[in-house]
Amino acid sequence: MTDIFASERLVMRPQRVEDAEALHLAYRDVELMRFWSNGPHASVAETRDYLTARSGPSPWRGWVMTLADDDTAIGTLAAGEKRPGVVEIGYLLARAHWGRGYAREGVSRLLDLLFREEGARRVFADTDPENDASNRLLRSLGFTLEGLLRADWETHIGVRDTHLWGLLASEWPTK
Repeated sequence: MTDIFASERLVMRPQRVEDAEALHLAYRDVELMRFWSNGPHASVAETRDYLTARSGPSPWRGWVMTLADDDTAIGTLAAGEKRPGVVEIGYLLARAHWGRGYAREGVSRLLDLLFREEGARRVFADTDPENDASNRLLRSLGFTLEGLLRADWETHIGVRDTHLWGLLASEWPTK
């Protein structure tokens, strides 16, 4: 596993329980958390418990995104291998950092890692069909909308459909 990787403006490093206070700014955001299976976090303690629960052995790897000149977490990236060569990704970016291309930059660098350095053949993500920003991001990165799973997720806002997005290694551009 690659512990730390970077892009032009970001550093991605393993998430730590100590990131709870910074990440709580995202996890408490009602609109940002609307499309997550769990609702917004009510306290830093809840965010700390969430990070603690994910710090043990898991098929998922988690990183925080930080600005290159500041170690404060501004978002998260995650990758979970579902079977050899097939990886699911997830991402979250605090609202204060929207509109600057950080999500695109972080996810792009994660895709480089998965395809070029680790040899994944397929990466996929699932999104709520109404999550326009996430759907636009995946489409702009070359993902193909592969399907709709009806009534797939039971969430804090009810049972939701899921868009499945996929990208093959052969479709990821060489940079």
